[in-house]
Amino acid sequence: MARMHARRRGKSRSVKPAQPRKHDWVRYDAQEVEMLIVKLAKDGKTSAEIGLILRDVYGIPDVRTILGKKIGRVLAEKGLQPDLPEDLLALIRRAIRVRTHLEEHKKDLWSKRGLQLIESKIRRLVRYYKEKGRLPADWKYDPERVKLLVR
Repeated sequence: MARMHARRRGKSRSVKPAQPRKHDWVRYDAQEVEMLIVKLAKDGKTSAEIGLILRDVYGIPDVRTILGKKIGRVLAEKGLQPDLPEDLLALIRRAIRVRTHLEEHKKDLWSKRGLQLIESKIRRLVRYYKEKGRLPADWKYDPERVKLLVR
């Protein structure tokens, strides 16, 4: 599938196995993995960071094969899910960085175009999350208000 804002194809990357199975060499059971996820979430880690820590430090290759649900679902059940979704928050932070760059470099037209593309992605994600009920129906992307919200 082609990219949205470029004339390129998608990136190739590794693919998870078609038949996910629980590995014999994983030392943790479902309850211990869930406790680790809750502990890391209370330390302020995002779900992506939790997945990386579980993989690199604890040797858990895939939470879904052990628990039967994703990290985000565990966080939602425990009430530890952040207010803004993680991908939306990353795009907002990126837009804030580009805006601060443009305040200093007003004639940087490439960055202006990049900011337009980032903000269109933000608006598209906001519309999606409103449909899914993850964001309130009256939530609106306002760069100045969101800057205060993120920091």
